[in-house]
Amino acid sequence: MQRRTRLGVGAGTLLAVGLAAWAGSPAAALAGFEALADRPLAFAAAVFAVALVRPACAWPTLVVSIGVGYAIGLEGLPLALTALVVTSLPPYWFGASMAGGGRLTAAGRRLLAETGGVRGVAAARLLPLPSDVISVAAGGIGVRLRPYLVGTALGELPWAVLGLVVGRSVDHLTTGSLAGAVDPWLLAGMSALAVLLLAGPSYRLVADRQSTPSAVE
Repeated sequence: MQRRTRLGVGAGTLLAVGLAAWAGSPAAALAGFEALADRPLAFAAAVFAVALVRPACAWPTLVVSIGVGYAIGLEGLPLALTALVVTSLPPYWFGASMAGGGRLTAAGRRLLAETGGVRGVAAARLLPLPSDVISVAAGGIGVRLRPYLVGTALGELPWAVLGLVVGRSVDHLTTGSLAGAVDPWLLAGMSALAVLLLAGPSYRLVADRQSTPSAVE
């Protein structure tokens, strides 16, 4: 029953917010952010509405924090980070509802057992990979909700800050302004940190697999 509920919530949410994809581009969705900046409750509601719509529209997660930065600047960090966590939930629930028992899923669960949910999700978020792919994979391999939320917040923190900085520096929001917003050196640094976080658990996992046959013999 619980699996059916997750499937219904995930599919229903994605279907409902998917209709908003007809509304236009990220620029159109965020065009009113600045006008709402002096109305905190309305502004927060608009941010979370965009956060829920974003996965179904296949918009980059940066669109959320860029919009917050454009409207209110770096002081919007708590709101932007919370929205980035919220926007990762529909894909996570979808992945959890579709969880199976394939080889990739089994390998992911073994890696999860070595890294732990918080560390594994945070490291994956630091890599320059599609955010929604990571969210679906985390749900599919059974990362528990609380570690998932904490790991997502930690891993998305640099992206939230980056989005705020970019948003504050642009004159107007366009789809094109999102392209090329990330410094390659920043990507390299975040990727290196992710590799460091995953290196130990990955090595132990490989070492255990290599030692298993000899132990059986």
